[in-house]
Amino acid sequence: MTQRGIAGPVCNLKFVTLLVALSSELLFLGAGVQLQDNGYNGLLIAINPQVPENQNLISNIKEMITEASFYLFNATKRRVFFRDIKILIPATWKANNYSKIKQESYEKANVIVTDWHGAHGDDPYTLQYRGCGKGGKYIHFTPNFLLNDNLTAGYGSRGRVFVHEWAHLRWGVFDEYNNDKPFYINGRNQIKVTRCSSDITGIFVCEKGPCPQENCIISKLFKEGCTFIYNSTQNATASIMFMQSLSSVVEFCNASTHNQEAPNLQNRMCSLRSAWDVITDSADFHHSFPMNGTELPPPPTFSLVQAGDKVVCLVLDVSSKMAEADRLLLLQQAAEFYLMQIVEIHTFVGIASFDSKGEVRAQLHQINSNDDRKLLVSYLPTTVSAKTEVSICSGLKKGFEVVEKLNGKAYGTVMVLVTSGDDKLIGNCLPTVLSSGSTIHSIALGSSAAPNLEELSRLTGGLKFFVPDISNSNSMIDAFSRISSGTGDVFQQRIQLESTGENVKPHHQLKNTVTVDSTVGNDTIFLVTWQTSGPPEIMLFDPDGRKYYTDNFITNLTFRTASLWIPGTAKPGHWTYTLNNTHHSLQALKVAVTSRASNSAVPPATVEAFVERDSLHFPQPVMIYANVRQGFYPILNATVTATVEPETGDPVTLGLLDDGAGNIQMNAPRKSVGRNGEEQKWGFSRVSSGGSFSVLGVPAGPHPDIFPPCKIIDLEAVNVEEELTLSWTAPGEDFDQGQATSYEIRMSKSLENIQDDFNNAILVNTSKRNPQQAGIREIFTFSPQISTNGPEHQPNGETHESHRIYVAIRAMDRNSLKSAISNIAQASLFTPPNSDPVPARDYLILKGVLTAMGLIGIICLIIVVTHHTLNRKKRADKKENGTKLL
Repeated sequence: MTQRGIAGPVCNLKFVTLLVALSSELLFLGAGVQLQDNGYNGLLIAINPQVPENQNLISNIKEMITEASFYLFNATKRRVFFRDIKILIPATWKANNYSKIKQESYEKANVIVTDWHGAHGDDPYTLQYRGCGKGGKYIHFTPNFLLNDNLTAGYGSRGRVFVHEWAHLRWGVFDEYNNDKPFYINGRNQIKVTRCSSDITGIFVCEKGPCPQENCIISKLFKEGCTFIYNSTQNATASIMFMQSLSSVVEFCNASTHNQEAPNLQNRMCSLRSAWDVITDSADFHHSFPMNGTELPPPPTFSLVQAGDKVVCLVLDVSSKMAEADRLLLLQQAAEFYLMQIVEIHTFVGIASFDSKGEVRAQLHQINSNDDRKLLVSYLPTTVSAKTEVSICSGLKKGFEVVEKLNGKAYGTVMVLVTSGDDKLIGNCLPTVLSSGSTIHSIALGSSAAPNLEELSRLTGGLKFFVPDISNSNSMIDAFSRISSGTGDVFQQRIQLESTGENVKPHHQLKNTVTVDSTVGNDTIFLVTWQTSGPPEIMLFDPDGRKYYTDNFITNLTFRTASLWIPGTAKPGHWTYTLNNTHHSLQALKVAVTSRASNSAVPPATVEAFVERDSLHFPQPVMIYANVRQGFYPILNATVTATVEPETGDPVTLGLLDDGAGNIQMNAPRKSVGRNGEEQKWGFSRVSSGGSFSVLGVPAGPHPDIFPPCKIIDLEAVNVEEELTLSWTAPGEDFDQGQATSYEIRMSKSLENIQDDFNNAILVNTSKRNPQQAGIREIFTFSPQISTNGPEHQPNGETHESHRIYVAIRAMDRNSLKSAISNIAQASLFTPPNSDPVPARDYLILKGVLTAMGLIGIICLIIVVTHHTLNRKKRADKKENGTKLL
């Protein structure tokens, strides 16, 4: 696909999204897991190829899931349990009578087991990035967590931990603890521990041991070193999302036990709703009911599967439709790139083609050398047939014939299906495809391609791509670059650093820079493609100024490609290339750059692009995501650009944000990656195709404004003296794009008031506050005493005494469309909080003492004033008498 946006700030991440996305089963955890008769089937746990072989790992995984199943069954009040589990064994482990995989792969796993690549800690975590009630992507465990029994003292038993993470993954609930804010001050001016439920007991501990909780604050700030130690023996039964390690905890917080005041992610993301409320509102609970009786469900069954030889077959359309819009040329260039650079060594590869009938072009060849790759390239089609009819099923039939020659079955094989034809008979071979055990990645060229083509990929867990008829688009190469073995071994995979293309006028040039950072550089390839006649004039400069010219590139004049392999490890830094169009007419010139990890001990930075849903109906918004990370740690503050290429019209470029805008809150590993000096100097660049998505029912002509600003979810409040400072990320005019028109900020001394009756809470004067561009951090300071437009009305008509203030905000666009109300922020008002309210009796005594002291003061004041007045009168009388005597 086309990459718009040249080099940017230090961290410039170029990433591209095609017009359709990865299938929901492949993307979102839980979609591949089916709930039938109260039992979950199809849960896939995958062990990374870099994890050393250890049979105890398999045993402990089985024990964890078995314990989790019974714990989950009781926690959900006899509703759900785990029935059928698959464990994907790495191909790097010795064969041990494991079953052969069908369509399972590491990339599709619901649970992954892998190391942190040198980082400390064994925290299990779930990658969540959508919203409340929406599932996550995967659960991550380290091998040490699964093997080291000493860790259960802190985390609790592994089965309990798994249920905690499963609730994140399947139902989209969030943590009820907060390591950054372990304490808070409630509405009655008491110091409280961030917990759910509040019934969980313990003691405050300061530097020298147990202490009163009021000792944990100094001048309104919590004292460093203070902590709260929970009692090992508890009566509280909730909550699993707070502390599943406590033996008494066997359920989720519900409406009666949920702590709405606690400053945790569950309250922020789910608008103060309890975890149980969110869980029972899920599709799982709408379609399942508690099991009758008192018997426990059967223990889970486990299947151990392992990948064998990697087998791929290219199934290529050669009908007359491929002659349009340079489609055959684009296919040749991308397929050559795939065979020469992308597909891994030792893979078996075959080629089939089809129009109205199928044909085997190349039987399986194992790639062991560069000559093997060149041989396969020679079998690629060079011409199209005269037939317009297309039979995709005929092509797939030949593809299955090719791959079945190796082991008699197509289990675990991959088909890369490329077509531009409309075939309404795809459904005829759907049963064969589903039973084959093969994964089908589909690439549709042009708008005439069969719309039901995507079903083949969706049902087999494959990727699907759309390539528009745009001459300067690199979408075809980007699609082939995205298709990998799916083993999860990032050190062996090829990483795309650049993808760009332009229509260049005669005697003009395409000039750009690509960054090679220190985490990549091995096996680096520069690929140049063009449209007509001979190659352009190529000049490439490495960071030291060394020059490479056209003669240094290996050219294929038939496919119009030129490639340069950089020996050893490519020099880190900026590589600059220039392509001069020496042809007499305008032509598309394109560049793609790929590389591999430079160090087997340091994982390279990667990006994975996808959309939330691959098929939508207008006016549902399209949510585009990019997972930017090094190893398993997120890389923050990267410049991320998404380019969407429609069937017709110009590409649309969007900036993706990682700062809380757009209702995104990552539940990721605790640490983020810090860049070393060299990385900060050079930055890094990555490209990834996110597949394709479709939007149905889009009306013709101008569209009305129906999208409000997105919900603000990162509102924070801090008080200094008698002023309150709010901070949040600016939303947009339409969700997180553009610029909102105004803000509505309201506050209350009652949490219930602002939550249930936002419109009647006290309105803060924001007339001088204009919203900034989406994604920019907003700061707003005001005095709670002088900025209101009137007294606050409580729903029950009573006044409310509190030292806490609760604030929420919503944004409006130019057509008065309003965002959802933000998360509720809270802060103390004027006086430092105490641990408990002053008892009534002590308050009366104190009031009496103060009253008496006040009366005494008044009496003394009267005496002083009277005495002073009499003295003045005496002095005046004496003065008057003296005057008379004179």
